[in-house]
Amino acid sequence: MTVMNSFLDIHKTDPEALRGMIANARAMKDARGGRPKGEPDDEQPLKGRMVALIFEKPSTRTRISFDVGVRQMGGQTMVLSGADMQLGHGETIADTARVLSRYVDLIMIRTFEEQTLLEMADYADVPVINGLTNRTHPCQIMADVMTYEEHRGPIAGKKVVWSGDGNNVFASFAHAAGQFGFDLTFTGPETLDPEKAWLEFAASKGHPVTIDRNPERAVDGADLVVTDTWVSMHDPQSARERRHNQLRPYQVNDHLMGLAKPDALFMHCLPAHRDDEATSSVMDGPHSVIFDEAENRLHAQKAVMRWCLGV
Repeated sequence: MTVMNSFLDIHKTDPEALRGMIANARAMKDARGGRPKGEPDDEQPLKGRMVALIFEKPSTRTRISFDVGVRQMGGQTMVLSGADMQLGHGETIADTARVLSRYVDLIMIRTFEEQTLLEMADYADVPVINGLTNRTHPCQIMADVMTYEEHRGPIAGKKVVWSGDGNNVFASFAHAAGQFGFDLTFTGPETLDPEKAWLEFAASKGHPVTIDRNPERAVDGADLVVTDTWVSMHDPQSARERRHNQLRPYQVNDHLMGLAKPDALFMHCLPAHRDDEATSSVMDGPHSVIFDEAENRLHAQKAVMRWCLGV
């Protein structure tokens, strides 16, 4: 029987499966041994497979990492933009999913509305991967967990502090806190608090999220400090100014990092607005692993694709 698993969110995926993906990602990275990026893996688990990469939202890391990952594993990609697809405008998402399933073996979609992802998964006959929605970003957090453990060992029981906006990346961190067993603190303005549903999930798994409005107190004893951009490319100028005013006290700078543990790591999923959410001195400093984090999107997503296809 053919295995078909969709990767829609971290909280919808069995913890043992998540652990297996992290282990597989690290094994595949180690097996490459620094070989040229264009050289294929020794294993070719996606040989003869076609993967559709759908981007309603623009992308750099997601597009390149998925495309390279498929090619390294011997598969081929079909990259489609929102303009190419016009999802839900004319042909329904359900019909698009049915048609794509006749052509490809796997679908990755980076979209705005979560409902688009869910409807695609409901009607597709092939696995669907969440490349990002306005609500969650599970592939990023798989790479983040991999990166932390690469540098510092198991993340279970560690203190992770998120400083800034309770956005879609934070949502997946809250899911991961429950599934991987680490302690998560959110520090940010009340107006940008994360959704209650994400906090309730972590609490239901025995890892309630701490909310602390004081960033200096929040990062005390942190093993990992994480932030993200304060503004979206789609935000109007007025919204950008309001967000900057609210979030300025939560900038990750040298002073704030100095209050975390001496060996604490700093992460940012990128792209960054340097010297807004984090200073360049932190991003380029000894605590930062942001470029390892970016590279690990490739390896983590390769493991996700293999899990989805059972290869």
